[in-house]
Amino acid sequence: MAVQAHATAKYVRTSAQKAGLVLDLIRGRDVNAALATLQFARKAIARDIAKVLRSAIANAQQKEGFGGDVERLYVAACYANQGPSQKRIRPAPMGRAFRVVKRTAHLTVAVTERPSEVVVAAPGGDAPKRPRGAKPKAKAAKKTTAKA
Repeated sequence: MAVQAHATAKYVRTSAQKAGLVLDLIRGRDVNAALATLQFARKAIARDIAKVLRSAIANAQQKEGFGGDVERLYVAACYANQGPSQKRIRPAPMGRAFRVVKRTAHLTVAVTERPSEVVVAAPGGDAPKRPRGAKPKAKAAKKTTAKA
């Protein structure tokens, strides 16, 4: 049974759309490759996402049934949901006011252990299969000559 764990950071001061751009970079990757990607990403939110990813890895290590090999973990799911927005007022010309919306996001990263590969010998020998749509090779027929 594969170990699954997740971690969530709530009320992070960024928009969910900006965080989603960085989360798309690491979805489906091994955790070490994802951490390396986040380290060199040129977005400020990458630091917060790396923190959440490390927390998810630590949560997986604490689960019962974890094999102990962090190399087998990969990012199964990661997403950013929209959190509450703070509304502020900015003065504008002629006595008017502009509204400033300061958005927040909830970041979630889920990691899963890859199943160990089991090699099973295929019955029927080592004959390579023909490609789909290819015609089977004609077997050589014995030539019989009729003597008259």
